[in-house]
Formats: sequence, C-alpha cells, structure tokens
Amino acid sequence: MQLSVTFLRETKMSTIIDKAVAAITEKVGASYDGSIKFAIADEGSIVMDAGGVRASDDETSCTLSADAETFEGILSGDVNPTSAFMTGKLSVDGDMSEAMKLAAVL
Repeated sequence: MQLSVTFLRETKMSTIIDKAVAAITEKVGASYDGSIKFAIADEGSIVMDAGGVRASDDETSCTLSADAETFEGILSGDVNPTSAFMTGKLSVDGDMSEAMKLAAVL
C-alpha cells in the first residue's frame, strides 16, 4: 500500500504542531493569562489561553504569524521575538500588549 502525499504532509504538519504544543506548554505552563495564537505558515495554528495550549484555530485577541523556522528559533531561544518582529519575520495582528507579554515569557 502506497501512502498518499496528503497523508504524509498531514502527518508531518501534525508532528510539528504537536512538538510545538509540548514545547510551549513546558515554557509557559498549562494555562496562559491571555489569548494568543501562533499561526505557523504551511503548518497550522496553536492557541494559548486559560484553557491551555493546544492545536487550534480559535479566535484570539492576538495572532503571531511566522514560518516554522522562525517559530522554532523563538521557542529554542535562538531567535529574539522582538528582533523577528522588527525584521519582518514575525507579524502581529491584534492586541500588541499580548505579544509583548508573551515575549517576556519566551
């Protein structure tokens, strides 16, 4: 049986999102005092709020958008979120104070 390209792509995306959810949960804990979404280009979205960290596309007060490499760098500490924003690698849509609060945690 041959695996479809769609199945392989969805599995890869799921793995990236699952790893990111685990990494964010480790950094910020089981819940977050706010409402923020990470939109990772070609991968999916992660929401952080009082309900926890999860793969989701729910509405939030702030959305941070970046490619997977930038997002990975922010989580690992190799990329400064403020620098990523200033260089256009990270975009913020919505409540900027939420983004600044999160940058202090990451």
